[in-house]
Amino acid sequence: MGQLQSCCPGLLTGLTFPISWLKYRMKKIAVLCSGRGSNLEALIKNKEAGILQAEIAVVLSDNPDAPALAIARGHDVKALHQDPGPKKTWLTPEIEAQWVQILKDHSVDLVCLAGFMRIIKKPLLDAFTGRILNIHPSLLPAFPGLEVQKKALEYGVKFSGCTVHFVDDSVDGGPIITQAVVPILDSDTPDTLAARILNEEHRIYTEAINLVLSGKYRIEGHRVIRT
Repeated sequence: MGQLQSCCPGLLTGLTFPISWLKYRMKKIAVLCSGRGSNLEALIKNKEAGILQAEIAVVLSDNPDAPALAIARGHDVKALHQDPGPKKTWLTPEIEAQWVQILKDHSVDLVCLAGFMRIIKKPLLDAFTGRILNIHPSLLPAFPGLEVQKKALEYGVKFSGCTVHFVDDSVDGGPIITQAVVPILDSDTPDTLAARILNEEHRIYTEAINLVLSGKYRIEGHRVIRT
């Protein structure tokens, strides 16, 4: 049987696969969530509509009561609560290694963070180098971290938005894949601004995932360039 070299920069680099397998195997993603699951639900619906070109192989949550788990199960997507360990904002190396093994057991090609409220550390970064995405509700590099709509309003900026970026060992600092812009209205509150940004998040996350899984990009320095 013929062999093909993977042509996706940052994805499975250097491996070879049978031609028939490459032709018919749909890429698999995992979604890591901690809360309500709004972006997860959008990804699921986009998958059902044929817009997201990937299989959602598993949803993992550090929160046993996360609505995201119920949303996934309601759409027949495998959803698991996984022990986050004793730390509040990150996983210990031993715990994170367990998460990595679950992702590998599900043959995941890409890890997508969607409201996952923990900092990713070395075990996951090493296992999925260049294959972890996050969506953030601001126009990075402006306003990383938390309470970003409140910060934007207090600073007086006239535009905000959302960003999909690769995850590295910085906080919200990895190469930017795509962004969407929304105006800030004089009447906005953090909640109304967040709601308007969320509509754009639901659109661009799927676009970014499709782009990365297609391999039609390259990274030069900190820039993600479509090819």
